[in-house]
Amino acid sequence: MLATVPVRVPRAIREQQMLDAAVSVFARSGYVTASMEDVAAQAGITKPMVYAYLGTKEELFSACLRREGTRLMEALVEVVRPELAAEQQLWQGLRAFYGFVAAHRDGWDVLYRQGRALAPFAAQIDGMRARMVEVVGGMLGRAVQARGRVPDADDVEAMAYAFVGAAESVADWLIDHQEIAADRAASRMMSAVWLGAESLLRGEIWRPSGVD
Repeated sequence: MLATVPVRVPRAIREQQMLDAAVSVFARSGYVTASMEDVAAQAGITKPMVYAYLGTKEELFSACLRREGTRLMEALVEVVRPELAAEQQLWQGLRAFYGFVAAHRDGWDVLYRQGRALAPFAAQIDGMRARMVEVVGGMLGRAVQARGRVPDADDVEAMAYAFVGAAESVADWLIDHQEIAADRAASRMMSAVWLGAESLLRGEIWRPSGVD
């Protein structure tokens, strides 16, 4: 009878399995309540192995944020091609964004519903949001230039923050409405935000009645 040879799992694959388990546990139980025992049980390994690979609970949660944030940014970069017009860049970016949220609901929960509300991790989320605002601002600035105007830096930055903030709010709504398709959420965002952005890109600014 042949002896059974243990299968050696590469370290990178093992770490991804642990992170998958950790994201699921953190999303289900919350960072404060979740335990390393829960993560180990979900991953089918021992608790000492989790510590050996990914460190403390705080380090593990931070690793989850980095991975989910990287996945999200990669999904956006893959589709927002520089040769596209600004409108198409935003549309494709929104489709990828909501596609990620719909496919990785636990990841979004950990990133935004938990990460940004926990002081030790908020800086990571702020950094990712700043990169997203920078990307959107670049799109809007190029759109203004394409219309033969010089972009106002404050207007572009304010619109970029508004766009990202609105997109995040709709994402929170989307994960609670699994019956809504990601593309439908993207279409609603374009209808709500891009139509107003187009006016600003043309240099049209709303003013209260009776104000010069």
